[in-house]
Amino acid sequence: MSFWSRITYAFRGDRLNHEIDEEFAAHIEEAIAAGNDPTEVRRTFGSQLRLRELSRDARIVAWLDCLRADLVFGWRQLLKRKITTAAAVLSLALAIGACTSAFRLIDALFLRPLPVAHADRINALAIRVPDGNGVPRTFDVFSYPEFARMRAAAQGQAELIAAAFTSRSDLTYATDNEMEKGYVQYVSGWMFSTFELQPTLGRLFTADDERTPGASPYAVISYNYWTRRFANDPSVLGRSVHIGGKIFQIIGVGPKSFTGIEPGTITDIFLPTMMNPDVTRDDTRWLRTIVVVNHGVPIEPLRAKLDAVSLHFETERARGFAGMSQHNIEMFLQMKILIEPASSGVSRLQDDYRRALVWLGVLVALVLLIACVNVANLMTAQAASRAREMALRVSIGAGRSRLVQLVLVENAMLAVFSAALGAIFAWWAAPFVVSHINPPDNPAHLILPGDWRVLAFGSLLTLAVTLLFGLAPALRASAIQPVTALKGGEEPHSKQRSMYALIAAQVAFCFVVLFLAGLFVATFRHLSSQPLGFDAKNLLLLETYTPHGQLPESWSQMADTLRAVPGVNDVAIAGWPLLSPGNTWNGSISINAGRPTDTWGWFLTISPGWLGTMKMQLLEGRDFNSTDAFPGEAIVNQTFVKTFFNGADPIGHTFEKVNPSGSRQLCQIIGVVPDAAYSSLHDPILPVAYVPFRQLNEKGTFNPADGGTFLLRISGINPLSLAPTLRRLVGQTNPAYRVSNVQTQQELVDNQTIRERLLASLALFFATVALLLAAIGLYGVLNYSVLQREREIGIRIAVGARIGSIARLVTAQIFVTVFIGAAAGIALGMASVRYVQTLLFGVKGTDPSMLIAPALVLLAAALLAALPAVLRAARIDPSIMLRAE
Repeated sequence: MSFWSRITYAFRGDRLNHEIDEEFAAHIEEAIAAGNDPTEVRRTFGSQLRLRELSRDARIVAWLDCLRADLVFGWRQLLKRKITTAAAVLSLALAIGACTSAFRLIDALFLRPLPVAHADRINALAIRVPDGNGVPRTFDVFSYPEFARMRAAAQGQAELIAAAFTSRSDLTYATDNEMEKGYVQYVSGWMFSTFELQPTLGRLFTADDERTPGASPYAVISYNYWTRRFANDPSVLGRSVHIGGKIFQIIGVGPKSFTGIEPGTITDIFLPTMMNPDVTRDDTRWLRTIVVVNHGVPIEPLRAKLDAVSLHFETERARGFAGMSQHNIEMFLQMKILIEPASSGVSRLQDDYRRALVWLGVLVALVLLIACVNVANLMTAQAASRAREMALRVSIGAGRSRLVQLVLVENAMLAVFSAALGAIFAWWAAPFVVSHINPPDNPAHLILPGDWRVLAFGSLLTLAVTLLFGLAPALRASAIQPVTALKGGEEPHSKQRSMYALIAAQVAFCFVVLFLAGLFVATFRHLSSQPLGFDAKNLLLLETYTPHGQLPESWSQMADTLRAVPGVNDVAIAGWPLLSPGNTWNGSISINAGRPTDTWGWFLTISPGWLGTMKMQLLEGRDFNSTDAFPGEAIVNQTFVKTFFNGADPIGHTFEKVNPSGSRQLCQIIGVVPDAAYSSLHDPILPVAYVPFRQLNEKGTFNPADGGTFLLRISGINPLSLAPTLRRLVGQTNPAYRVSNVQTQQELVDNQTIRERLLASLALFFATVALLLAAIGLYGVLNYSVLQREREIGIRIAVGARIGSIARLVTAQIFVTVFIGAAAGIALGMASVRYVQTLLFGVKGTDPSMLIAPALVLLAAALLAALPAVLRAARIDPSIMLRAE
């Protein structure tokens, strides 16, 4: 008989039995037809049932038949306990789904290799340098001249690729009135060939596009953008696109699988680095450096060579740092080049969310452990109720491995159903989390395919879950003593010890989840409630630019036009809004014509009336007027006064902004304002000087401003409802002005706390789930304990025990277990604080309130979980128990 036939018969038992019975009957008929006595023939053949079983074993795969039978029996058992099964499946599904969602995010952002050749040999350069206080800082931006020197030095050992940060830029294909946003990135001409990528249409960049600055006005669009924007129209080749005042010709469409080197961002348009206006400047850092190391080349010697080249370049450049203090120059020249693996690409999203996603993974892993412990206790209790069934199986010859398989198959079915439901949850949850990363107008775009990597993770997770919650009940069921079980007895104490140990572990894990959730929620609360120094409500921001620049008077006239719009109370102008990402302006400060200080000063250009529009109180002095200009007058914040004037009255005093070239711009302080957030809510308050929007050049004439932000204080209506009207009005009033972005100041404030809000909300959700699972686990153990001790409790009630003593009897051991678990949880929580500290703001893990709150919540959950068990114990009828005894 073929092996396939034996497998087939394992699933066609009735057909096999029928064939065996027919064969048995045929043999008997043949013997009788040969003249033998029918009774003697049947006695000779023996038991038909025994022969059928022997024949079945020879015609089927025995272990497969056992597995089939266990599956059928397990399915009946699950249907028999519908409520228990549903509770187990839902709790495990939520935990498995959360783990799978976390894996999808972590895989897409950190683990999934770029779809290019030699992804395993891709690295990225970074620079570690101490700041003015000696604290090491790491950044990954370089100037092009420095990049070019390092590339030349690495020839034969590695290929270096320049890639600017992908930026969301204004672009047009027709008229300026049809402006749209696109993700644009400058890259080296040889990037595509190094990655061995082929075009879908047209051609890609080559090394010839990387020779002369400004000589390659070409663009390559990504396949994703070609599909979204042009519906795969092949006539896109040759079209022109206006970006940053320049015209680029589309020469090709990239490969379908390649969306850029920044996980979280899908690049729309690639441009040659030679077309970047800063490509020849050695004082402007704007690009990352990707290193594709040749096979067999050791990393450390290559790093040392690049480090020497970079240090020599920066040492030469530092000779012109006349505007920097000697101390800061010495710190700057202590820089060190790092080579870091980057097979999955490089992006700011990785830096911002690396630790956050790691701790999100820790939380969901703990929730998974809690769910597994919970279901394990549930299955253990169920196994106890099946003690007589298991004893009978042992009595008729079932071995321990056979019983373990029986219970594990049932538990595996639970895990598979949970995994299927969890997969649906993960399919929704991962994109949902991604949609809440980064501002709503610039969300993250992560590729989250459900491929073999996710399938493999889900399969391994399901197997692990089956072993985690199924092994203990299976081993307990297989260790049953037939004589004791068939007599109705058991060994309650030894059986309960394992359940209480699991409860202690469950409580410890739950405490850690509650503790971390409390830290993240407190961080978000502190960060979002700290004083801003200005009023962000009802403040609309019109980010505007002019390709050829406009004089300050023209900007003031446009502000007057906007001020006349109904609903607009006030209008002011600034170089950029407060708390806008990436916009800063700093420089060394000189007091009394002295040497540049080690501490930087920070600057922002504003128009007269900006303080009133922002509702910032003037503490001393006066506001700017229409004749003030920079250099000339300045208004400083309190931290500026403390830092550079030791808190003395600065009105009338002067300071100089020292530029990197050594030139100085003299400013007289005419006012002092309270501290306000400048570029980030996470950083300490910076010493800020507000200077007039009107800026003078070295010739004493006003510089045309090519960009600025109109700030409009709106009343009575939603500020964003005015956005279309204001955008049209600016273009109609003066076509030289273009509104590139409209948002509210409150959006900028909210964007500062996106990571903390995401962590707080997810941690709170998982804390709630963990607490619910722990409470269910406590209830299950208490209910099982009462069930096992019904006779003892009935006798105690019969001899006069009061409800209080019964409650203590029922709950004493569980509360001791809860306290032990909470103590272990405190130790685990305290050990985790130092690893999570960088994600916290305004809160310490050692604060007593952070430790007391989770303990109180757990205690309350334990009390609620104990209440049904106590009531059940109190309702036990002693007469029934005594009659049973």
